[in-house]
Amino acid sequence: MSKPIFEGGMKRVLAIILGGGAGTRLYPLTKMRAKPAVPLAGKYRLIDIPISNCINSNINKMYVLTQFNSASLNRHLTQTYNLSAPFGQGFVEVLAAQQTPESPSWFEGTADAVRKYQWLFQEWDVDEYLILSGDQLYRMDYSLFVEHHRSTGAALTVAALPVNKEQAESFGLMRTDKNGNIKEFREKPKGDSLQQMAVDTSLLGLSKESAEKRPYLASMGIYVFSRDTLFDLLNKNPSHKDFGKEVIPEALSRGDNLRSYVFDEYWEDIGTIGAFYEANMALTQQPAPPFSFYDEKFPIYTRPRYLPPTKLVDAQITDSIIGEGSILKSCSIHHCVLGVRSRVESDVVLQDSLVMGSDFFESSDERLALRQGGGIPLGVGVGATVKRAILDKNTRIGNNVTIVNKDHVDEADRADQGFYIRNGIVVVVKNATIADGTVI
Repeated sequence: MSKPIFEGGMKRVLAIILGGGAGTRLYPLTKMRAKPAVPLAGKYRLIDIPISNCINSNINKMYVLTQFNSASLNRHLTQTYNLSAPFGQGFVEVLAAQQTPESPSWFEGTADAVRKYQWLFQEWDVDEYLILSGDQLYRMDYSLFVEHHRSTGAALTVAALPVNKEQAESFGLMRTDKNGNIKEFREKPKGDSLQQMAVDTSLLGLSKESAEKRPYLASMGIYVFSRDTLFDLLNKNPSHKDFGKEVIPEALSRGDNLRSYVFDEYWEDIGTIGAFYEANMALTQQPAPPFSFYDEKFPIYTRPRYLPPTKLVDAQITDSIIGEGSILKSCSIHHCVLGVRSRVESDVVLQDSLVMGSDFFESSDERLALRQGGGIPLGVGVGATVKRAILDKNTRIGNNVTIVNKDHVDEADRADQGFYIRNGIVVVVKNATIADGTVI
């Protein structure tokens, strides 16, 4: 990715990362944490993606807006990002929803969340506001995005992902002219309404073959607003709660200069358990996964933990990612992602699963004492079989447990037993204990 010549211009940009709502579609992973704090790829969290993209784009002023279970998100950001050094005089700060006499309600949408904190955003001497989502997996140089916004003289620029007809029905779509000017915006159109939103994406940089397959431009929920435009749109229509459904159509109707910015690289909206699971599993693909954390020029940052290396004792591991600080005994692991401090005992079979690891270690003496007292140590116990499952942090899976969704259930709530089934995937909740011999 080539950098704009004038990198210092990114100092005039303030990033606002939207943490999303209650995260019901990602439940139970959001039972005890905000959506942006959900662990990803063994050692990261979802929020690390937009923040790292900002740092790599020379944007170092960031606010994260959230209103649900923000404690772990706060802790992660505090322990990870000190942007006063070495990245410059910047910051990453969480803004939680709060009720005041002037604003008695919680955040009611993306635009409403920004509106409620506009008094703070207006204090900054910046030219543009970069609006981002906290639950997407992608790598983007925002400086190119902002420079495109500036060079076209746009009031608002929307990041656009070329998609096919099947994908298009799930997005807000833009119809643009050959220069990328947005002429129409529709939220999740169907049928004839969908057909009318098709554009010739070859005019926007795609090859002829690719353009035929993906003739629709989907909004990624990523925007650059010029300063005056953002606050004018927010304040003229206080009833408008959402950028995609209301603010963008309003800007179009009044004749603002709206532009698209085509992004034709890997991007995944991690909004559901199924999407989250598939995005993690895709990281294990060989030889080249669709998204890679192994990019020295555009790294993804996270909290430095200073953990010891992982220890493997007669373990068979294929096509997997193993977080540091783990101990894996005589086990078989295929197509899995294991988080930091994972503990897997002898004769365990792990397949097509995501194990998030633990927040702390248990010593050999502690594990022995637990067993002698009838308890179950952290990790996956002797003789367990786990297939197509997500084990959240600090789970205790007993000996000879089988987690395979034996009845092929698509959706189920078993909160009293410590697990849920979403999209056919068994999700064992954080801190849950599954007793010896249990079959799921």
